Amino acid sequence: MLQRILTFFERYSFGVCTYLGERFNVSISKIRLFFIYSSFLAVGFPLIFYFFAGIVLDIRNYVKRVHTRVTDL
Repeated sequence: MLQRILTFFERYSFGVCTYLGERFNVSISKIRLFFIYSSFLAVGFPLIFYFFAGIVLDIRNYVKRVHTRVTDL
């Protein structure tokens, strides 16, 4: 049951922690823990950053997909 929940969140989340982990060569679980702990300390500010970064990454991936479709023509 726990594995199903983790798979669901990894599939439908924005992928911010994964992107940051690959970009800075840091463990993804450490970044997730950082967001969780800092959310308690900073009263939700990291969650706002997470959602903003997720939206930016989605727009960035959308632009890349559209650009590759246009150049394939």
